[in-house]
Amino acid sequence: MDANDYKVKLDIFEGPLDLLLYLIKKDEVDIHEISLEKITKQYLQYISTFRMLNIDIAAEFVLMAANLMYIKSRTLLPKSEQPPEEDGEEDDPRWDLIRQLIEYKKFKDAASFLIKREVEMEGAYAYQAEVLKDETPPVLAEVSIFDLIRSFQNVLKRFEEVHDFGSIVDDRYTVADKIELMMDTFQPGQAIKFEDLFEQATTKAEVIVTFLAVLELMKMNQFVIRQASILGEIEIERRIIGANPVSELSEQEAL
Repeated sequence: MDANDYKVKLDIFEGPLDLLLYLIKKDEVDIHEISLEKITKQYLQYISTFRMLNIDIAAEFVLMAANLMYIKSRTLLPKSEQPPEEDGEEDDPRWDLIRQLIEYKKFKDAASFLIKREVEMEGAYAYQAEVLKDETPPVLAEVSIFDLIRSFQNVLKRFEEVHDFGSIVDDRYTVADKIELMMDTFQPGQAIKFEDLFEQATTKAEVIVTFLAVLELMKMNQFVIRQASILGEIEIERRIIGANPVSELSEQEAL
């Protein structure tokens, strides 16, 4: 099975608004100041990467892409030539999208707060005879499929700058080959920087197959991803069998 016929099926709970919020957070801009041209370009790059990896994406991702392109086209026209909106009262074509993002972020933040409180209360007791030393490792930053795709895009871009992928055809490796190699290479608890996984790759096909193997191993709960800070460097680690999966939820929530 190679990269072309390998179909990735991920339980991606995030939707198109999550991706837009992620892109806004990555660029460190205020929601009200988003650049439609820039965010549309980045969004379409993600959709293109999903398709290149043969990842199933929900219809709402494609619908949002069409909506972004429509809004972008309206912003390029002089106000006098912009088509009227039935319910539009604002002059800024972005406003409806901005309003959706603000409302969605409120619900998302509230949900995150409630989940955090639930986890905190699970360890609370009415009476405790002695203070026990908390040996729980610090919670790491949440890592989503969007973080992984961003890192993969960076790896692919760097490789394309130094390799002429177009002139090389190499079908030596399959997803199954890479899965077996990683299981043989990494011991339980062993970690590596995400980008270092691709150091020995010589073709674009091998880069893609390696990344697909990572996704599959995460689905199999054999590897987890870690991130020391939001949008920081990503590490992957072979899971220690028997480790508490609850402590790893924030590390692989999207997969």
